[in-house]
Amino acid sequence: MTRPFRFAVQATRAASATQWVELARRVEGLGYSTLFLADHYLGRGPASKEARWPPQYLAPLTAMATAAAVTSTLRVGCRVFCVDYHVPAVLIKEAATLDVLSDGRVEFGLGAGWSEPEYRAMGLKFAEAPDRVGKLEEAVALYKAHTGGEPLDIDGEYLTAHGYAGLPLPVQKPHPPLMIGGSRRRVLGLAGREADIASISNVPFAAVNAAGRTPQQEAVHRTGHVRAAAGDRFGALDIESSPFFTAVTTDSAEAVERIASRVRASEETIAEHPNVLIGDVEEIGDRLIDRRESLGVNYISIQQTEIESFAPVVARLAGQ
Repeated sequence: MTRPFRFAVQATRAASATQWVELARRVEGLGYSTLFLADHYLGRGPASKEARWPPQYLAPLTAMATAAAVTSTLRVGCRVFCVDYHVPAVLIKEAATLDVLSDGRVEFGLGAGWSEPEYRAMGLKFAEAPDRVGKLEEAVALYKAHTGGEPLDIDGEYLTAHGYAGLPLPVQKPHPPLMIGGSRRRVLGLAGREADIASISNVPFAAVNAAGRTPQQEAVHRTGHVRAAAGDRFGALDIESSPFFTAVTTDSAEAVERIASRVRASEETIAEHPNVLIGDVEEIGDRLIDRRESLGVNYISIQQTEIESFAPVVARLAGQ
């Protein structure tokens, strides 16, 4: 089954109520499906520089609620909530509440966390990967139990919840779409088994990685983990990817050269990289169709700076 294309915007730059409301309405008006934030908290300073992540002014849950309140069809989400930054039972109740108040427009992204400098800056323990992923697995189970409405009876290694049923029940059944993404077999397998949206973003720019795979081969490899774990349900999953760089242009050679210089990669690598989209509207559209065929990718999240230039691609492909 071929999943129709959907397009989202990952927004981190709004710094005021006016900017955020205008952005949400603009994203909706241009035909994008979803407005995503990120789950990051550091303002400017040494910790932010070490983390190598730009400041995000607005906290995701409050911003998601505001965006939903000032739009009518736009879906809202966070790509993705870090399970260690929140009390999972509280976060899940917040998400279910927002799904009710938005009439079923929430997408719930959940991840194991990756930014050790951010953990340290906020006074959190950055556990070893197996423990972080173990906690993510238990949070996914809690999410599905909470949104199912039955009394909770979870006594895990990392999470405990019992003696109550989750409220409110979300509008979307059986739950708001769950996004899980990563780069390793265990998390991608979890996405294949449990998620509604599997993200395969963040492929490195090295021409060949430590395993001897090119970026394109790495993306195929990651999708393979999702496919193997999903089995018959793979065709029902949205496969999401976010371009690091997008350039809608008639001068592809110049854009490829500029981006290659910036990330210190070869032009050949940039031109074919699964997280890069360069070309005119027709070329980018054809490339996305090819990637859907080879990788299953049908859900594309672009950066806030590209919403206007990329809108013609959305107009061409959304829902197709």
